[in-house]
Amino acid sequence: MEQTLSLIKPDAVERNLIGKIVTVFEENNLTIKEIKKIHVTLEFAQKFYEMHSERPFFKDLCSYISSGPVSYTHLTLPT
Repeated sequence: MEQTLSLIKPDAVERNLIGKIVTVFEENNLTIKEIKKIHVTLEFAQKFYEMHSERPFFKDLCSYISSGPVSYTHLTLPT
């Protein structure tokens, strides 16, 4: 079984788009195993995006993703 992670970013959460995005997943036969709204700390974001730490956008990316709640979705893909 293939699995993936989707993070619905703070601006989409703020605009109440979670339901519309989840509908797209379901229409494409993705199975939602878990979904929850979380707040990412700056420290977590820095570790999560560590592979981009030398890029000029790293600081802004980490600040953005930790600026508000995100929706974490664990999805499985059809085989």
